[in-house]
This record gives sequence, C-alpha cells and structure tokens, in this order.
Amino acid sequence: MKTCFFIGHRETSERVLPALSQEVERHIVEYGVTEFVAGHYGGFDRLAASAVKEAKQRHPEVTLTLLLPYHPAERPIPTPEGFDRTLYPEGMETAPKRLAIVRANRWMLCHCDYLIAYVWHTASNSRELLEYAKRREKQGLLRVTNLAE
Repeated sequence: MKTCFFIGHRETSERVLPALSQEVERHIVEYGVTEFVAGHYGGFDRLAASAVKEAKQRHPEVTLTLLLPYHPAERPIPTPEGFDRTLYPEGMETAPKRLAIVRANRWMLCHCDYLIAYVWHTASNSRELLEYAKRREKQGLLRVTNLAE
C-alpha cells in the first residue's frame, strides 16, 4: 500500500483546491497511492481532505486517514465523516503538547511514500517539515510535490 501525506499552511485559500484535486488524482492513477493521511488543524488540511473525499467517489479503493497529534484518550475525536479511520502515531505519548502536531507530522513523513504540500512561508513549521521531507527525498525515501513552487 502506498501512502501520501499532506502538509500546508492553515490560511490556505480555496483557490488551491483545483490543483490539489488534480494532484490527488495523479497520485492515485500514476503512482498507485491508495491511502491518504491528513490532519485537521487548518485550511490546507480541510482542502486536502475534501480533494481526497471527492477522489474516493471515483476510486473506492482509496482510504482517508485522520492523523491525531494528541492521544485519543485525552482529546477524543470521533472519525469525521468521509474519513475511514484515525491514526495516533506510536511513541507520541511522551511528546510535549506544544510540539505534538510537529512531532506527529514528522512521524508521518517517516512513514509515507509521497507528500503533497502547499508551503510558501519562509518561517513556519510547515516550511521546516517540507525541508525535512526534501532531505528524505534526496535519500530516495519519499517523493515530494509542493503546489506552491
């Protein structure tokens, strides 16, 4: 199973949705991605989930997983409509709350095959995570697409 993760800025505009939907479709058709993982803390996460939900109508084999940065016992989150499951990364129990989202995202970058990003800010956690992903890409561990480039 090939997995694709998403990273982007909270304030991402709806104008990105067509390009994002096209990229999701390409990842399914050309790269054989069957699992997409998204967070739920901002505009880009919401748009990514929307693009995958739309694609799932054409590709019923595709799944959408919600990445949980906080332990579900502490912050219960029911699986949202259109998602197939939730994922709380192993080892996150010891992460400080203020770093939980960044650590969960970094964990996911080590456990996925593809990344679709929309990162343009120079000083942001998303930028740092994208740079980390690009280093992994140079090692042949991940394939990165940044829609903002």
